[in-house]
Amino acid sequence: MQSRLDTRSLVLCALCAALTCILAPISIPLAAGVPISLATFTVMLSGVLLGARLGAVSQLIYVLLAAAGLPVLAGWTGGIGVITGMTGGYIVGYILLAFLTGLIYKPFSHSTNMGQRLGFMTLGMVVGTIALYTLGTAWFMFVTGMTLQASLAACVLPFLPGDICKMIAVLIVAPQIEAAIRRAAPSDAFSA
Repeated sequence: MQSRLDTRSLVLCALCAALTCILAPISIPLAAGVPISLATFTVMLSGVLLGARLGAVSQLIYVLLAAAGLPVLAGWTGGIGVITGMTGGYIVGYILLAFLTGLIYKPFSHSTNMGQRLGFMTLGMVVGTIALYTLGTAWFMFVTGMTLQASLAACVLPFLPGDICKMIAVLIVAPQIEAAIRRAAPSDAFSA
């Protein structure tokens, strides 16, 4: 049974990393150089579905693929130069976003109270997003030399409405995916 659990966890981890690789390049460039992409949707979904540890591992895989030069970042870019550039803190922050989302939500993922599950899922995504923005904005300020106010205007405020929409999308699709995973594996056999 342990071998099956490990295989299932690895497959789900790889699928979440692959989903990020597929959706993150689809982006809208903005003047400040930080594009709007679907990456945070898949990162939050990874944390919800996999939990803290495996969610973070799935995004670490994504970051390593990007650093190796695969064109999996916004605008079909990749390479260590992008990771160490002005948006690198946000990219590395995906690991933190997935970890915190999973850390806060996963203990409540088996609750029969859907309101409680959705509440902790939302809390996890909000806390993770705050951590992502904190790391990413500090990194952006360090690399560009911009002030906090200018950095927030360029890197945070324009993205909040989209992030709220992505959180709502996760709240809609994640329970359905979780139910499918539970049908495929008994709840006592799968706890990522």
